[in-house]
Amino acid sequence: MKPIGQSGVSGDSSSTKRNGKAVVCSDVPSDNSDRVVFFKDVTFGPQEDELRFRLIHFWEAKHAFSKILMGLEMLLVDAEGTVIQGFIPPSRMDTYLRHMKPGSTYRLTNFFGSKTKKVYRVADPDVTIAFSWKSVLSDLTDTSTWFPEDRFRFHGYEQFEAACDLKGDLYDFIGHIKLVNEQALNESFVLDEVEIASDRRILVHVQTHDGPVMKLYIWDKVATAFCEKFISLGKPPSVIMVTTVNPKRLGGALSLSSLSSSRVFFDTDVHQTREYLAWLESNSEVANRVNAEIVTKAETATIGELLTYMKQEGAKVAWFECTATIDDVVRGSAWYYIACGGCKTKATKGPTTLMCRKCGKTEITGAAEYLSKLSVYDNNDHASFVLLGDAGFELTGKKASVLVESYYEANEGSGDDHVVPVPQVLIDTIGQKRTFVIKISKHNLEGKTQALTVTKVLPLEVPALGYDLAADVVVSPTADEGVKRGADMIVSDDAKRAKSG
Repeated sequence: MKPIGQSGVSGDSSSTKRNGKAVVCSDVPSDNSDRVVFFKDVTFGPQEDELRFRLIHFWEAKHAFSKILMGLEMLLVDAEGTVIQGFIPPSRMDTYLRHMKPGSTYRLTNFFGSKTKKVYRVADPDVTIAFSWKSVLSDLTDTSTWFPEDRFRFHGYEQFEAACDLKGDLYDFIGHIKLVNEQALNESFVLDEVEIASDRRILVHVQTHDGPVMKLYIWDKVATAFCEKFISLGKPPSVIMVTTVNPKRLGGALSLSSLSSSRVFFDTDVHQTREYLAWLESNSEVANRVNAEIVTKAETATIGELLTYMKQEGAKVAWFECTATIDDVVRGSAWYYIACGGCKTKATKGPTTLMCRKCGKTEITGAAEYLSKLSVYDNNDHASFVLLGDAGFELTGKKASVLVESYYEANEGSGDDHVVPVPQVLIDTIGQKRTFVIKISKHNLEGKTQALTVTKVLPLEVPALGYDLAADVVVSPTADEGVKRGADMIVSDDAKRAKSG
């Protein structure tokens, strides 16, 4: 197979530079002395042989701490199916990048075989294809050669556990989704794009077949790609595959983190996800053995330990079990808010109906949800806990919507703007010693509030298996400042009787 003469991009300073800058060459002549080689034949040092390959993916490589651009890294596959890493120095990125498209095939001459880095390696070979000052990259128009579309390297739980925190080779991960940002998937599930854009992070709980459930953290540009793909599907996906993930131990548990080289695939994107989806549809009983509500177990902590954790440098959003005694229930302000009946985000008032900005619906049925502030203590410390949503029901045994409706039925003369007083069933919890699942939120870590959100209250006598992961809610430091969920502000003096639009 001989090289084909065609247009290409070169960094040759002697023949293709004008005013010191590399330019696009026209009709790059094919040197018949160039030998077409496969990746397995590449050695270290400068080489004039010709490579032919498909460009799978490329990404910017930046220093982990200084964020200085180190160059452009690539994943390439040849006709034999061998995957190798490629690299373009930052000074040559402008020359080649605008001519590169993932999925396209190319020919490359005059390259350099460099030693593959040992940290975060994405391919097996010890040699990397580095573009040199005289490298020439051209489109491959010869369609007689077939190249694989992609190649993946999968690891499971035990393999990731063995490689945890070693910063070695990066492998791919596939499984079915249990939770996204602590919420179980259903037809009404909506991604909070504002929150994701702010946090630059998505947390997905994923299980491979009937193995352990793992936390998968998706960051930055990869989180943006996840969000765009997720929304474009029109409904929540079941299967996820993320490439080149880094196994790390966070809070004592094995977790996986995406890197800049990672890519996200869902249900029918590639053969591997389609194959897993077929397994999932045929083995739903096996896949659902782990309940989405108990996929993780919170660590125990005292009030003092919670307050200390919030101040630690590098602390992350986390959940803890904390046993405390209820000293008082804050009165004189609203103890509930009116939520969208679907996603439980604060409903907004339209001209004639209630609306939900998160769901995008202009007509919804509102429902009262708990937003109640407690003063609690343990052996050494005091704190403010805020009951949110179902946690209030787990403490009192009564739904907020039922209590609100009962009040208005007994007080028919009360207007919609009337604030319902704290119910007796909530006051009766004073003096109870309970175990709460507490979320340390981003706003706690940033010092914006000391009040801690309760996402679940464990039963009095039944040993807890886990907890119900709630939506991301930020509790204000004072009772009259309200609660923010994603982009929606819940104002505490705005709680009113639920209306059906």
